[in-house]
Amino acid sequence: VQLQASGGGLVQAGGSLRLSCAASRRTSSNNAVGWFRQAPGKDREFVASIGWRGGTTDYADNVRGRFTISRDSAKNTVYLQMNSLKVEDTAVYYCAVSLFSHTSRDLTNYRYWGQGTLVTVSS
Repeated sequence: VQLQASGGGLVQAGGSLRLSCAASRRTSSNNAVGWFRQAPGKDREFVASIGWRGGTTDYADNVRGRFTISRDSAKNTVYLQMNSLKVEDTAVYYCAVSLFSHTSRDLTNYRYWGQGTLVTVSS
């Protein structure tokens, strides 16, 4: 499975972006998908995850209520809608496919990773 993340860019604080994660082949058979991010000098951290059926989602506390994860299995694509962006959301965002069907915040549960897309939020 190859993952292609896109949609990053430069946005002012308070603005919105939608990230996309397209898989090279069908990944929705049994696998959850997650978004993670890594800011300069910091560890990669969990952002959001969605279960294989799309009915279960999980968010990090610092993005809950502002970000929405969704998936379109027909298009093999997972989205991350990011609203009310803050300067501290600046990071490289990665999508990843889990080994499991349930949502997870643990990076080690994710097997396939995309190349990342840079999100920069200016003040």
